[in-house]
Amino acid sequence: MPELPEITAHAERLAARFTGAKLTAFRPLHLTVLKTFDPKPIDACGLTLTGAGRRGKYLTLHFDDELTFLVHLMQGGRLRSDPTRAKKPRGGMAHWEFANGDALLLTESGTEYNVGVWLVRGETEGVDPLAGLGPDVDTVTREQLTDILHEENARIHGFLRRQRHIAGVGRFLANEILHAAKLSPFAMTSKLATDQIDRLHVAMQSVVAASIEHERTLDDIGRSADRPNLVHHRIGFGCRACDDEIRSVEYRRYTVAYCPTCQTDGNVLADNTTSRFLK
Repeated sequence: MPELPEITAHAERLAARFTGAKLTAFRPLHLTVLKTFDPKPIDACGLTLTGAGRRGKYLTLHFDDELTFLVHLMQGGRLRSDPTRAKKPRGGMAHWEFANGDALLLTESGTEYNVGVWLVRGETEGVDPLAGLGPDVDTVTREQLTDILHEENARIHGFLRRQRHIAGVGRFLANEILHAAKLSPFAMTSKLATDQIDRLHVAMQSVVAASIEHERTLDDIGRSADRPNLVHHRIGFGCRACDDEIRSVEYRRYTVAYCPTCQTDGNVLADNTTSRFLK
């Protein structure tokens, strides 16, 4: 699933291409894609795209500072220019048409149909689906982070990926941030010392900034496997920081990657969900 760096760079590409274009039509191409009923999409027709941005993992398309389309790509979604404007595009979920002849197409690979589009009038912060999101990972302050970490006592890897705590973090960023911070993925949030929180905050800023810069070199959202990494997608290989083997803890739907030397004082974490993990 695209995380904040991928969404940030893609929003910049969309803004560069479509800002100033007048919307003539929005067509949902699948029954489940449009999650709101008021305002109606026809209310956006005739308005001009004034910018594109992001909040967490959501793309935002702003029209005349009046209406905003929020788009969540989930795992297999992509939002791209649509030069062919086919009536029944493969994987098509939603279609935006502009007066200059350009168009945007939202597609989704697979058959789960999880991508979503919301249309919101006025201020979007605090409104579904953004209601309840924590601060974005690239803007959270050191003080905010401390307060958030003390909200509940949980393993830090899973904690970072809960959007109500920190918005924009997924599996890739969680693995890379914790490696950069030299923290065990199963360190408990409420037990982190001051210096550990300092390292975590610095790592969040540096890892995200580097990821955004990489994404800005691309023409489209790239594959997770191609992103610059130190531990993610490197299980079984040597750590680029210390040469120890990158290890993993396997879950049904995701994998935690870490370096024992850099993160767990050389200890290998038990590879099952019921073991007593290193704190």
